[in-house]
Amino acid sequence: MAFNLADMIEHTIDAVPDRIAIESGDRQVTYAQLEQRANRLAHHLRARGVAPGDKVGVYTRNRIEAVEAMVGILKARAVMVNINFRYVEAELEHLLTDSDAVAVICEARYAERLTAVAPRCPELRAAVVIDDLASDTAAETIGNAAEVAAALSPALPATGYEQALAAADPVRDFGERSADDVFMIYTGGTTGHPKGVMWRHEDVWRVLGGGISITTGEYLPDEWAQSRQAAATPQLVRYPIPPLIHGGSQWAILTGLLTGGKAVVYPEFDAARTWQIVQDHQVSVLFIVGDAMARPMLAALQSGDYDTSSLKALTSSAVQFSPDLKRAYARALPEVVITDSIGSSETGFSGVAKVTADAAYSAGPRVRIDASTCVLTEDGRKVQPGSGEIGFIARAGHLPLGYYKDEAKTAATFKVIDGVRYAIPGDYATVEADGTVTMLGRGSVSINTGGEKVYPEEVEAALKSHPGVLDALVIGVPDERMGHAVAAVLARRPGTEVDFDELDRHVRTRVSGYKTPRALWWVEQVRRSPAGKPDYRWAASVAAERAPDAVSARYAPR
Repeated sequence: MAFNLADMIEHTIDAVPDRIAIESGDRQVTYAQLEQRANRLAHHLRARGVAPGDKVGVYTRNRIEAVEAMVGILKARAVMVNINFRYVEAELEHLLTDSDAVAVICEARYAERLTAVAPRCPELRAAVVIDDLASDTAAETIGNAAEVAAALSPALPATGYEQALAAADPVRDFGERSADDVFMIYTGGTTGHPKGVMWRHEDVWRVLGGGISITTGEYLPDEWAQSRQAAATPQLVRYPIPPLIHGGSQWAILTGLLTGGKAVVYPEFDAARTWQIVQDHQVSVLFIVGDAMARPMLAALQSGDYDTSSLKALTSSAVQFSPDLKRAYARALPEVVITDSIGSSETGFSGVAKVTADAAYSAGPRVRIDASTCVLTEDGRKVQPGSGEIGFIARAGHLPLGYYKDEAKTAATFKVIDGVRYAIPGDYATVEADGTVTMLGRGSVSINTGGEKVYPEEVEAALKSHPGVLDALVIGVPDERMGHAVAAVLARRPGTEVDFDELDRHVRTRVSGYKTPRALWWVEQVRRSPAGKPDYRWAASVAAERAPDAVSARYAPR
């Protein structure tokens, strides 16, 4: 048999069919029910012409149907494309065309946007529409998917989700699969437009601990052993709060499905409700992304009265988790293992730091890297512990194949050095004397704001499309909650005045709201090199030297 994710999930289903696999509000789906519903979806996709290797977009927030869609796509041997539900039309069109998506599974609330771009996406030929939720606090739905699908059909043949499942076969009869099937994660656009990171199924399974005992860390004797062990192990309840558009949440869900765990999913983040969810669902493992979630959650925890006795671990990844905040959590939850992890869509998790109340201050995460990870200099040497030398995080072993349709970017990120293939996504780091690694940030000029990555040139183009803006540079400025907030240094066109609120509305028609600047600095001329390259250091110095000239009501810099 193949080391294929769908095969491995089916092993778990067969081992623990009566366990709850997914939970949201009062709604529960057992592994046996997940099997039938995912089989039906896979058969529906096949009937709509989705072939092995074809791309299928998942355009939803975190909800039960999103997990069912992931499993159904895997079963059909298709490739899931994670679609950011915040995208405006231009961004959605780019992702669908870049990925060559042939079908989309979307919430009804996003169907209008899909209708608008579908005629410009030549590969797209089918859609499945999910009922909207009655509220974000429960699993009840508003049964409007069939009507929305009918309205969408002139632009794109569409079917309501429950209608599609009801008419399809629940039987598992998909034939042999391959360890070489592709699992793809679209990045947030760190160095340009989002790119699809392509992994072999077996490599994903291995990186997630496949073939290794979840209790002893030893290698297991055969491919069935992990499922047998899951059946004999108490169930972990995982609550990944970040949207499933993020690789970390996708992999948290997959880890649970491969080990007989339960996933708790909710579509929106609310700090106080997080702790109520932990209490109501007896959550074991809570997954967050840095200060943007951690800071309001801590305030809610300290001002409320919640039962957190079920919680065993809280882990943060992908964005800054401030040292003082880590220590506060360690004091507030002394029985909980709190960790700060590093990793990326190109590497998976590469290292972890355990948080303690008396930990020494470190500006960046100080982590213990795993055996497959090291720090390399630009010329390919390993940075020696305690040398003070700065290099790049590099991971070997089970790695992605590369980026979808981007050979140049693949060659730049995945390099063979002394006969070893590494993924080097661009994170600066140094190695301490004790072998731990201190992360120093991404080498590019991308902005990480609350876990979302923003590419400055994209926002600059949106700003400069306004008739009153002559030139612009977009930077990140420190923000207590979000890690960094998007800001801009701009030059006006001569003889014009620009109203910030009107500029904000204009930019939001071109990029998602989280990419819009929260503060502006006006200058006579934007500084660039003689060759026209932007001087981001100069722009950052402008922002550091004086207060902004205009500030969004959503953001007040300190």
